[in-house]
Amino acid sequence: MAPVVPSHKFASLRGGGGGQAARTGLGRGLRHRGGLQKELAVAVEANELVRLSRSIERLQAFVRAHPRLLLITGAGCSTDSGIPDYRDGDGRWKRKQPIQFQDFLRSESSRRRYWARSLVGWPAMAAAAPNRIHRTVAAMEQAGQAWWTVTQNVDGLHQRAGSRKVTDLHGRLDSVTCLSCGARKARCLFQTELLDLNPAWRDADVAATPVPIAPDGDADLERADFDRFEIPCCERCGGVWKPDVVFFGENVPKPRVADVFAKLHEVDAVLVLGSSLMVWSSFRFVRAAVEAGQPVAAVNLGRTRADAALSLKVEAPAAEVLPCLVEQPA
Repeated sequence: MAPVVPSHKFASLRGGGGGQAARTGLGRGLRHRGGLQKELAVAVEANELVRLSRSIERLQAFVRAHPRLLLITGAGCSTDSGIPDYRDGDGRWKRKQPIQFQDFLRSESSRRRYWARSLVGWPAMAAAAPNRIHRTVAAMEQAGQAWWTVTQNVDGLHQRAGSRKVTDLHGRLDSVTCLSCGARKARCLFQTELLDLNPAWRDADVAATPVPIAPDGDADLERADFDRFEIPCCERCGGVWKPDVVFFGENVPKPRVADVFAKLHEVDAVLVLGSSLMVWSSFRFVRAAVEAGQPVAAVNLGRTRADAALSLKVEAPAAEVLPCLVEQPA
């Protein structure tokens, strides 16, 4: 086992302290201080490696002791697939909050803005491929370690990696539903309809301009003109199409929540991967597990809402830790 410690943890301690002294001509004293800084950085990095190695050993023991795990996965699990996360290491928003459900329902201009940004962001979401976290979770399921996976993500990458026992807590981005009659269609077909109604958005300049996207495929197009953007209506009833995801301000369907609570009664422990648990929709399951006496561990780079209640926390990217828990299939 050779865990890798994120290099950014030591970035502030590395660098040419001695080189800077040489450039400024401040002499041997500062060069000596620069050497001490480098030695300190090496010592700190060595201590971090030891700490991380011990944390992984404890996590391996945790998994062995609890053979039926409920996994809760968050946006940090899909960043290596090119899908950014919402929050920084302190749980603060990195970007503007996503569209609110009530705004989508009440405002046609909000829907125009949403679907225009989604049109631009969808190709990146559709092209995203599972990474080693998704593959490892699938391997854990096959090995019987992961009894069930509850994902906050809407990208469908767990299923594409081979996982079958998955609850998409916040829905899936790859389909859309009519809010009036319940008709459904694939998001890729809806993308074609959006482009057919908005040929100007096919322009090479629009398609080729890279823009940041959110975990829900929302592209940052603050300066775009959305007033003339056209949205298809439901062919069956003329209703409004909405992606099959739970917007902020919208409730997770009660049957879905009840099913996850039922799964908690079937498992030995909970393992959180790549999530700050800042949203109530997932945090409630961790709180329920703790109240029921079930241990909860987390692998996350940054604080989580449940830090005080965790039995074990590994402060590192899940992509670097999770493969240590299971043998990867050839």
